[in-house]
Amino acid sequence: MFDDELPRSKRLTITPGEDVSSLSVADLQERIAALKSEIARAEAMIDHKQDKLGAAEAFFKKA
Repeated sequence: MFDDELPRSKRLTITPGEDVSSLSVADLQERIAALKSEIARAEAMIDHKQDKLGAAEAFFKKA
């Protein structure tokens, strides 16, 4: 059995700065999709935290 015949795990492990020259176009596209998804998740968390911070600041400003 060759390495490319082994089943791949569903979870993609990405290490920033790693060499991607050996990845196929499909693998690179999958990597980009995973990174975009993670960016969207992080941006959503930033929005959520900023909303909470704004609410807390508004509450304490009134008093």
